[in-house]
Parts: sequence; structure tokens; C-alpha cells
Amino acid sequence: MDLPTQRPGRLKVGVVGAGRVGAVLAAALARAGHRVVAASAVSSRLRAEELLPGVPFLAPQEVVAAADLVLLTVPDDALAELAEGMVAAGVGVQGKLFAHASGRHGTAVLAPLAREGGLPLALHPVMTFTGRTGDLERLSGISFGVTAPGPLRPVAEALVVEMGAEPVWIEEEHRTTYHAALALGANHLVTLVVESCGLLSAAGVAEPGRMLGPLLGAALDNALRLGGQGLTGPVARGDAGTVSDHLAALKAVEPDAVPGYLALARRTADLALDSGLLKPEAAERLLGVLADSP
Repeated sequence: MDLPTQRPGRLKVGVVGAGRVGAVLAAALARAGHRVVAASAVSSRLRAEELLPGVPFLAPQEVVAAADLVLLTVPDDALAELAEGMVAAGVGVQGKLFAHASGRHGTAVLAPLAREGGLPLALHPVMTFTGRTGDLERLSGISFGVTAPGPLRPVAEALVVEMGAEPVWIEEEHRTTYHAALALGANHLVTLVVESCGLLSAAGVAEPGRMLGPLLGAALDNALRLGGQGLTGPVARGDAGTVSDHLAALKAVEPDAVPGYLALARRTADLALDSGLLKPEAAERLLGVLADSP
């Protein structure tokens, strides 16, 4: 079987699992000139209809039959079962492109389809989506983590470029580390911001988001531009007394926040030491305070 190695022509696109991500990617491909011919969705159907007007909703096997490129945009844990189920049901997959949008997985999860002649792609958009039309604009200039068999790499990268994004190659064995890095940065950031807002509210601040916005924007910019040299604050300065007071306040107001503060303060101290911002003698006092706390 010959594998496509050039820029893909106009493709008939189907979506199995037209939820927040699938509907947006399909709409982006349609905007690039491809034709979305079918989709399957359950709970997200109303949202998908907004992004894919006029597209018929069919059973998954009918979606595959109608398409040249099938977006398998189901939850991570459902991908392997979906691929195996399609093969077990005798769905014709030979010569068709199958692309999932999972960050965790490369193409190995689609091995059942590949064994039957399907052409697997992993195209993970590094962005959060709501499944609404405004998400289309979020694709512009973002990165996609791309993994594919060697001969299919140009096709995978061309599809990403057509959606207005930048393909970044991720080796199969590095997919889980890649995804963990994104979750650590983005998902945990939300947790930190929400917790910070709650503590500011407890301190009497009426609009925590308005107060935090400029500070967090500057901190993010510093981190991306300067790395560890962008650190500021009491840990980077070695202000052990201030950190001790923080811990006492948190224990009184929000004890559940203490373990997170301790873990992050210890990691921040390591980074400050490595970056030359924190002097060893100051670090010793600081780490003493952190070690004394449970």
C-alpha cells in the first residue's frame, strides 16, 4: 500500500466524537478547504451543530465509510477501545487517515487500525477549548504536538499548518512526558489561581481576579522569557521569616493549602539556588522553616 507523503489534497473529513475539540478541528479543516461529510456525537451534538452546520450526524461506522480523514476525538481512555471495536466490527479502514487529538497518546494506540491498513496520526492542539465558534480563532499560531509514522509526517504537519497552527514533532516514547509537562503548567496553574483568589477573598479583597491579572501576566512573561532568572518573592530572596508567617496564616485560614505551598516553596527554593538568586546561607534558613512544617 502506498502511503501519502505530500501535502494532502481536499479531503472528506469525518468526526467520531464531535465534542469540544473534534468539532473545532473539523471546522478549522473546513475553513482550510476540506469538506466535513459526517459526524457522530451524543451529549455534545447541539454544540457541534453550531460549528458544523448542515453536517449529518451518523453512526461511527458510517462516519468512517464516508470519510478520507477521520478525527477520533474521544476521551484518551476510550481511544484504544474505539480502535479495537472498529476492527472487530469489520469497519473498512484501509487507506483512510485516522487522527486523534490526545496529548497523552502517540500513534501506538491506533495500532489495530494500522494493522488493517489505516493511516494513524496524532495531532494534539496545545490549547483549551469550549467547543464554541470562538475557539476557531484560538487555533491561530498555537502549537500542535505531532506524532506519525515517518512517511505520514509531511501529511500530519501539512494538516496542522492548514489549520493555522505550528506542528511540533514529538517522538512516540516522549508523548507521556510531553503531556505531563502541559498538564503541570496549564491545569495546575488554574488550581493555583483559584486557590489564590479564594485566599484573597478571605483577606477582604472584593475583586481578586482584577488584582491578580497584571501580576500573574507579568510573572508568566518573566518565566517564559527569563526562566529561573524571572523568579521574585520571598523564597527567591530567602526571607525565611516571611515564609514562616505565610505558613502560619495558611494554617489558620486554609489548612488544605499548606501542603501545596510547602511543595512549591521547596521546588522554588531549588530553582532559585540553581539560578544563583538564593544564597546557600539564606537557603539553609529557608529550608529549615520549610522542613519544620508538616
